[in-house]
Amino acid sequence: MAELVICGGDVVDGTGSGARRADVAIDGGRVTAIGEGLEGARTLDATGRIVAPGFIDIHTHFDAQVFWDPALTPSCFHGVTTVVAGNCGFSIAPTRPQHRETIARTLENVEDMDLEALRAGIPWNFESFEEYLGSVAQLRPLLNYAGYLGHSPLRLFVMGDAGYERHANDAEIEGMCRVLREGLEAGAAGFSTSFGNTHVGMDGKPVPSRFSDRREFDALSRVLGEVGRGVLCVVPAEDLPIEELYRMQPALGRPIVWAPLLTWPAGTAHAFADYRGIAELHRRYRDEGVQVWPQVTPRPLTFQYSMLNPYPLMSSPGIGDLIGATDEVRIERFRDARWRGEVQEQIDNQAMQPQWDAVTIDESDSHPELQGRVVADLVAERGGTPLDLLCEISIDDGLCTRFRQVLANDDVDDVGWLLNQEGCALGLSDAGAHVGQLCDAPLPTDLLGNWVRERGTMPLEKAVHKLTGEPAEIFGFEDRGVLRVGAFADVVVFDPATVAPGPVRRVQDFPAGSDRLTADQPTGVSHVIVNGCVIRQDERPQEKASLERPGRIVSPV
Repeated sequence: MAELVICGGDVVDGTGSGARRADVAIDGGRVTAIGEGLEGARTLDATGRIVAPGFIDIHTHFDAQVFWDPALTPSCFHGVTTVVAGNCGFSIAPTRPQHRETIARTLENVEDMDLEALRAGIPWNFESFEEYLGSVAQLRPLLNYAGYLGHSPLRLFVMGDAGYERHANDAEIEGMCRVLREGLEAGAAGFSTSFGNTHVGMDGKPVPSRFSDRREFDALSRVLGEVGRGVLCVVPAEDLPIEELYRMQPALGRPIVWAPLLTWPAGTAHAFADYRGIAELHRRYRDEGVQVWPQVTPRPLTFQYSMLNPYPLMSSPGIGDLIGATDEVRIERFRDARWRGEVQEQIDNQAMQPQWDAVTIDESDSHPELQGRVVADLVAERGGTPLDLLCEISIDDGLCTRFRQVLANDDVDDVGWLLNQEGCALGLSDAGAHVGQLCDAPLPTDLLGNWVRERGTMPLEKAVHKLTGEPAEIFGFEDRGVLRVGAFADVVVFDPATVAPGPVRRVQDFPAGSDRLTADQPTGVSHVIVNGCVIRQDERPQEKASLERPGRIVSPV
């Protein structure tokens, strides 16, 4: 008799195969049998539901949040059993004591993490990446945890403050390669970096990785091939064209994942805008066996922001200069018509220009009659510029006005087309980042509910494969992402007729009283099991699991 049996469900095993009716037996944290009539000391009813491997989220920023929220909410509510943190070059290790504040202030800007929450919530009982993983392991998170070693902290660790200022010399590159090799050997999931010109860090400066040159990037990338383990994760830009990643991968011999591949409004002018052309380039190299994986998402890229931290506008120097400014200074600038004119021109010329017909007023205490109104329409009625409007209303609201901006990926037909491109990995939930402005952790339940059930974009077994077996294969997470005898018992049971992400709401539960958006009420996610421990049963989190916290550090093989 097994410790636990999931009875009567339709097993979709994560390989891409169709469903089959079977019970699943679990002992010692592993799947021990799949078949009919299995008996267990404890049973979970899965009648009428899908039994699948636990979902793997490959693009999160839980590096800091894991310390004050080891349950890794809200991902744990949506069937996710394994997360990959440290994306975009923004891990929090390796880090020397003198750069802890620099790392926190970088994350404050580039990933919209509350600075006081970071200061209060990170214990900083580590310096090396190995020590960081050990610290996370000691916490015993609820979910399995993997992490990239990020380029930005690596530069600071080796170069000191110069990592935020210039190219590295030969000795510094050699030092970074040594530290990266140590991190990979200690269990890092890979190496992540960003050249993206929207990634602006402390004091409005480009993040440290953007000060690197091709010589440094190539040297660090080669370390992955030398170690023979790990994924290279890149946010490319004009300085590192997307096609270069496809050209370098065969010699590197390691998978490359890059982000983001999204649909963009007509007329958008930046390196990622021609998504159909990029998809065709990807297909050509894919046919040649090149292992490069663009990240796609079913979620629209939507931000809710205030003028205290207007992330979609941060690429403009005038907005970036206000990082860390007092409310009084902000209001003084916002009232200055000359400043507004100069900054509006900067915004009009930034890489990702706002489409003002896709920006609405979401919350305004002083102007409730404007809630839901489109900024472009209001500007046409009232005159002035979009920035004039944002500043004027924000001043009236004491800087508390919230605006909602759809930046990209909102064309349903084109998004569906991208989701079905072979060799594109599901990602970009950004869980743990931008928590005051967006919440895309419900990516799995959104895919299964809105795109599989409601729109018929792809078969259920393909969607499950893209959430499980495919990412496990990319990262080399052995015995995860599939349901078979001997695999780790990471399992999600969901109702295909009702699974949905549920509402997004604002809560105030982070350190130092900071708030965030969360989605903690999905429907149709019946049971979730991590390493054989039931963390969710009958659509409710399990208190015992919250105490046991069965997650493990997961490393590639």
